[in-house]
Amino acid sequence: MTDLMFAERVGALLDLPVDEAELLVEATLRTLAQRISGGEAEDLMARVPPALQPFLVTDEEEAEAFPYEEFVERVADEADVDYTTAAQAVAAVLRVLRDVVGEEEFRDTLSQLPKEFHDLATSRF
Repeated sequence: MTDLMFAERVGALLDLPVDEAELLVEATLRTLAQRISGGEAEDLMARVPPALQPFLVTDEEEAEAFPYEEFVERVADEADVDYTTAAQAVAAVLRVLRDVVGEEEFRDTLSQLPKEFHDLATSRF
């Protein structure tokens, strides 16, 4: 899968043009990298398309603990969208990410996130 295909899949889930989906993918992956350990971010980087890997780079080994609501607010701020759009984007990115990295790696990532993320990864919108 290429980075464009990743964004196209997210865009299709959200009914958004690819360029808007790309911004939401980038913002979500950057925020995810802040929220998970550096080791887990590296594991994800090894499985995502090369053009998406820089968005998972983190200088910190320790995850920054913040709740789901703040995660969505950070995505909304970075992508310059409203909270609802950001929340839908986070769900869409997680669903596509699960398909790309595989179930086992995705479960490892989810284990570092609040419960709301578990629900989002399987939700329909």
